[in-house]
Amino acid sequence: MHVRTAAGEQIAVPVAAVTQEPNPFYRWRDELTVRGLPSPPATGVLVGPHRGYQTHLLSTSGAPSDSDVAAVVARLTALPGQAAEAGLLGVEPPASPPCVGMFLTSPDVLRLQRAGVETTPLLLKADAWIRVPQGGWDAWLETLPARRRELVRREVRQFTRAGYRVVDTTLSECAEVAGKLLSLTEARYGHTTTAGQHATSLGRQAAAMGASARVLLCLRGDEAVGYCCYYLSGNVLYLRSAGFDHARAEGAAEYFNLVYYLPLRIAGEAGARWVHAGIEATEAKALRGAELRPLWLLDLSENSVLLGSDAEIRACNARFHAELAARSPAIAKALRETEETGADWGWGCQKFAAAS
Repeated sequence: MHVRTAAGEQIAVPVAAVTQEPNPFYRWRDELTVRGLPSPPATGVLVGPHRGYQTHLLSTSGAPSDSDVAAVVARLTALPGQAAEAGLLGVEPPASPPCVGMFLTSPDVLRLQRAGVETTPLLLKADAWIRVPQGGWDAWLETLPARRRELVRREVRQFTRAGYRVVDTTLSECAEVAGKLLSLTEARYGHTTTAGQHATSLGRQAAAMGASARVLLCLRGDEAVGYCCYYLSGNVLYLRSAGFDHARAEGAAEYFNLVYYLPLRIAGEAGARWVHAGIEATEAKALRGAELRPLWLLDLSENSVLLGSDAEIRACNARFHAELAARSPAIAKALRETEETGADWGWGCQKFAAAS
């Protein structure tokens, strides 16, 4: 969806008509119901992409005015009705299909609320960002506690001794191989997918991103043991996906080297200041110095079923934060350090999460 204002500002955000959502992380009805909160129908309009776990309001200025964002909100809230009339929400759409933003950042939630959205956002996930200091790999190592620093060095030595060959290539050159490796990893964790499905998805990413979609391919001879797909844009290296043939891996810290250590070296050499490591595996990322930023669900629907549930949502947010911090000292420390920055995306933004 795209809005051009009278002043020439352009604002865009991905949207999709949803009737069946295969990815459980994007099922807003389930996310709300499992927390005991009122939930709109599962059929409606998703604000944000179907994958990637990142939704941003894109604008030409980078800082759209509240009135400009209000024009976006007006367009978004009209979309569910328009989608239903166009037949995009099935033959029997809900009487009031919702419009729900998923995996929004705190700055964009604040913008949307200033523009008139009245619901309280629900905390969904912790999003990991690893800072790459000036000096790259060596400087990053020095930011870690001594014992953790030695653990990283030991894992690097294990990987080196295993004798793997790592090739940095384009995603278009190895989408099929990566699709097979990703399907093996998905199967390991109980997800039923096929190599062909993943190869198709990765092929689309390669077509869209071109040479910017890169892959670190870990080889034993000519056989692929693992891969990590990444995008380097501006001052950020984005980790996109990874997969492994666990039966061929030697237990030489392949995951940590391919997904964290080699990308950190590449980011440092390219002058990037951040590695975006995304959601899940939160403790592993916190142990490697990641900041943890919140991602939110925000119901933008007119007459949202969540209106009036502010206290209940804040209690859910506080509980999520407390449970996350209790998982490990490393996560608790990462949360504290993120809060201490005082930035509006931090966990300490009490507008959203009640004190735990």
